[in-house]
Amino acid sequence: MGLAAAGTVAIAVLIALTLLPAIMGFAGHRLVRVNRVLGHRPHRRAADSTTMSVRWARFVTARPLPVVLVGLTLLCTVALPALHMKLGLPDDGSKPTSTTERRSYDLLTEGFGPGFNGPLTVVVDAPGLSAQEQKDLANKVVDGLKEFPDVAAVSPAAQNDAGDLTVVKVTPKSGPSSDATKDLVNTLRDKAEEIRDETGIQAFVTGTTALNIDTANRLNAALPRYVLVVVGLALLLLMVVFRSVLVPIKAATGFLLSIAASLGLVVWVFQDGHLGNLFSVAQAGPIVSFLPILLIGILFGLAMDYEVFLVSRMRESYVHTGKPRESVVTGYGHSGRVVTAAAIIMTSVFGAFLLDDDPIVKSIGLSLAFGVLADAFVVRMTLVPAVMALLGRWAWWMPPRLSRLVPNLDIEGEGLMKALKESPRAFLKTKGGPSLPRPAPERAPAVSCPCNTTVSRARAHPATGTGSSVALSLGQNT
Repeated sequence: MGLAAAGTVAIAVLIALTLLPAIMGFAGHRLVRVNRVLGHRPHRRAADSTTMSVRWARFVTARPLPVVLVGLTLLCTVALPALHMKLGLPDDGSKPTSTTERRSYDLLTEGFGPGFNGPLTVVVDAPGLSAQEQKDLANKVVDGLKEFPDVAAVSPAAQNDAGDLTVVKVTPKSGPSSDATKDLVNTLRDKAEEIRDETGIQAFVTGTTALNIDTANRLNAALPRYVLVVVGLALLLLMVVFRSVLVPIKAATGFLLSIAASLGLVVWVFQDGHLGNLFSVAQAGPIVSFLPILLIGILFGLAMDYEVFLVSRMRESYVHTGKPRESVVTGYGHSGRVVTAAAIIMTSVFGAFLLDDDPIVKSIGLSLAFGVLADAFVVRMTLVPAVMALLGRWAWWMPPRLSRLVPNLDIEGEGLMKALKESPRAFLKTKGGPSLPRPAPERAPAVSCPCNTTVSRARAHPATGTGSSVALSLGQNT
């Protein structure tokens, strides 16, 4: 999944940088003619001050501290259920009651108990014993397993032809996705390690239920490292793009808040069982083990897109004006509608997953749809301008020593503007651009000719600097 997603992004970037400009080059001016055919007439706004984006940006930047407090309180409240999140793979008991899997699960639970839907397999390997010792060992294994808590039944021991491998089926009292079954697996494995240390006999606990538990534990253990890598790369990339320390930290913090809020809502609905009728959740259960990694990967890409859309225009305005708060409003006015449209599209796409009957697909759709909404409208379009207004010029601060180490991409043309202000003529000369026009001399007096023609010398054109032009005033007799 990771390689496919990374490859897709790489191909999309390659197409955007090569194929798209080439096709637009073939189209040329015909791209503009479409507006004429459709009857579109461009109109100019007085100062873009009437757009909703600008009005919202001015509202947020006028009272940044209350906006930040309200936004943080909202996100943290929604994220609270994520503190007791349990990862696993939902069993057939979480499927709708209309499916054959759910009906079979209910019948087996009613007839034999919930643990019959997820038995455990215990394997004992003792090749150094004789045939009789192997049989005695098999009987001891069965008797010993019956004494463990939460064990409903133990099958007779089955041995291979050589008699050195014993397999026993253990039926727990609890369901496959319950905490009691997970505790039983851990207890059996702890006992197996003790037997191995004392006698050298190898014992293992496996089966589909144990495999699901191991998968959830492995992904849960890898989650902190995964988040560290993702956030670390985001900090480095945004630091290079925006030449700032605080802006990347703000972006990463907002991303973590969006992830926490999204996971909190999913836990509250699918694990705690709230609003089950609204989302057609048949039975509460653990969160699917790979959902956090999937959510972090997809939401990270979207969140950083929205961050770059907004902050790059703010940075561009600040570079050219030097006014931090006005730059926030200006940049927001240019990119606010873009982020809004992108967020609505992605929310609609992920929200369609909720129409599926499978609880795993539903949980993925709800987490992604709410994550995009929270990140786009609460974090990027509300908290970001508020925090940027609070930081002011400090938002674009970078220590001089770090500034020398970080490569300068100069996306906003800051170096270009500085060079033009310091020495326009020298800059254009070194860059091979057109020379600036020299000051034209004063208008020379008119010269009369015998043929009654008046000749005068005009100034050079103030915009193009294309040299002198000659004006002829012809008399009536010429």
